Amino acid sequence: MFTARVTRRRLLQATGAALPVLGLSYTSGSQGTVPGTSPAIGVSTWGFPKYTNAELAEELAPRDIRTIQLFFNQADSRYWKYNGRSDLSDLTAARCDAIARTYRSAGIAIHSLGVYTNLIHGDAAERQACLAYFENMMRLGSQMGIRTFITESGHWEPTPPSPGLPYHFRAQVWTQMLATVRQLADLAERHEATVLLEPSFASFFASAKRTRAFLQEINSPRIRALLDPANLLEVDDLEEMFEQLTPWIDCIHAKDRKLHVDQGVAAGKGDLDYRRFVALALERTPKAPLILEYVGPEDYRQALQHLQNALREAGAR
Repeated sequence: MFTARVTRRRLLQATGAALPVLGLSYTSGSQGTVPGTSPAIGVSTWGFPKYTNAELAEELAPRDIRTIQLFFNQADSRYWKYNGRSDLSDLTAARCDAIARTYRSAGIAIHSLGVYTNLIHGDAAERQACLAYFENMMRLGSQMGIRTFITESGHWEPTPPSPGLPYHFRAQVWTQMLATVRQLADLAERHEATVLLEPSFASFFASAKRTRAFLQEINSPRIRALLDPANLLEVDDLEEMFEQLTPWIDCIHAKDRKLHVDQGVAAGKGDLDYRRFVALALERTPKAPLILEYVGPEDYRQALQHLQNALREAGAR
């Protein structure tokens, strides 16, 4: 997931020498390396808004898709709102149970629920409202047997923009985000949930190194990472992404991106070295599912084939 809010030139001018360089390895034995083992392959459902949940389950099951990252973005459950929040009041426990059973009866597990609310907003009351929304999503997820939730930092700039560094790189915003995510960790503890933070180059989590430093400072087992290599292609090498984040990675997005372009694309349509990417995933994070993102009905089969080919070339079985 990613929506640009600053230009590449502005980002690079603002960060300059602060961008990460290769250094110590942060790999961890906790993931366990199983040479040749293929991770689970799944699909993000947000690219299928015209499908009902039943239609999507029927579409994916014959393709041997056995897990999904669920968004409330289907034709019969349209509640998801990127970088904000929506009214969840009529999303009842019965409806949540029916959605979960729809996928599981087709042999499809639900790995996680996409939230992507705004944790960085400049107004404290708005941040608290987004945290309350996140907790509602945790309650709904628990009714569906889902314990993993995905988000970015969110995007916000003062109006009119103030001179100097982009808002998300300011020192006081680092401190503010620590306080907000610590509250989120407390909510996750209350609901026995795990929250995965997704970095992207034009956001608060602008690099693998910056994300790693934040996770270390948070120091909570409830706050971990989702790696999307296409989101960091502009600022990190693949090796650095995994060196910095391996101990925290519980899920990986498999999409693509052209260099110097904001918008992501389906796997195989960009400049990401997919063979190297999946080789690192097999070596460093074999238990983390690979979730196809930025795909819909028209291109998910080609993206799936591209990912499967790269896995075979990297030695998966």
